[in-house]
Amino acid sequence: MKNPENELKILELISQGKDDISQRDISRIIGLSLGMTNSILRRFAEKGLITIKKVNNRNIQYALTAKGFEEIGHRSWNYFKRTIKNVVVYREAINGILKEALDNGFRDVVLVGSSDLEFIVEHECYKLGFPFRTVYEKSEDLSENSFLIFAENQVKDPHERSFSYSLNNLVY
Repeated sequence: MKNPENELKILELISQGKDDISQRDISRIIGLSLGMTNSILRRFAEKGLITIKKVNNRNIQYALTAKGFEEIGHRSWNYFKRTIKNVVVYREAINGILKEALDNGFRDVVLVGSSDLEFIVEHECYKLGFPFRTVYEKSEDLSENSFLIFAENQVKDPHERSFSYSLNNLVY
């Protein structure tokens, strides 16, 4: 199955112009099998995105063509659009969760752990006038009036207060 992000990473690696990067290096860096990497590189060559030059019996050089650079721009733009769309979806979901917490009488929001979504949670708290803070471990000094949001890398205790939220539920 094609993964546009892995393909973009391969094109970006080749664009760096390192003459000594091997198929095995690309495979290891991207985290793909050697066979899959070979298949992608052959497809890129057939599409005119890269050139493959045999230096000797053991070494091959890869170079990006003008069409390949154009493809990086196109794929990067699509990746950016998907990312922005996800930010909007996450923002709307977090806003709804926080409004519900406000309606249930919580007075502040505590993010437990480190999250890539922290900036969204903090921004939505600011917009709603909800005090916000981050703790990196769940501690005993949390108020019963604090609405807890658990970062994606935190495991929510099943015995935790019933009205808290795990960002794992948002990430898809």
